[in-house]
Amino acid sequence: MDHLVEKTIRKEKIFSGKVVQLYVEDVQLPNGKTSKREVIKHPGAVAVIPITKDGKLVLVRQYRKALERVLVEIPAGKLEKGEEPFASAQRELEEETGYRAQSMRHIVSFYTSPGFADELIHLYVAEGLEKLEDAASLDEDEFVDVLEVTLEEALKMLEKQEIYDAKTAYALQYLQLRRVTGEKHA
Repeated sequence: MDHLVEKTIRKEKIFSGKVVQLYVEDVQLPNGKTSKREVIKHPGAVAVIPITKDGKLVLVRQYRKALERVLVEIPAGKLEKGEEPFASAQRELEEETGYRAQSMRHIVSFYTSPGFADELIHLYVAEGLEKLEDAASLDEDEFVDVLEVTLEEALKMLEKQEIYDAKTAYALQYLQLRRVTGEKHA
């Protein structure tokens, strides 16, 4: 057993919502002392880097209540119960943008805030986008504007803090790296 592991002594669910559950855990620290940890359990999520046939990124503009502001982001959403990440990525792309991808590839999965949450985001790149006539609709409590921008325009949005979230910043860095190395996206 790793000498850094904290052993859970007691666990209490404080809140159970539509998206997250909050627990307070009493833990035994590696030095034998005890402490409390507040932990958010999340079902996981997907995010998609959609690239049009002419090389533009498809982004969504939406209001984020936790920040009390509108952000520009890559399409993303939580995993539904029993849903595989690949299927979720396809669904979110269609619902949020009205596009379907001819090819989609998993890039990486990463934890968003491991200091207090277990949310794992699965990031995909989608290419060969086709606009759908009968696209799936957004959730009833979801409102977005769809944007098509170049990588340079997206990087300017990052500088101006219109793009201000980690998953989208990560996606832009991924695209920049691929451009520098000359690698294809998907």
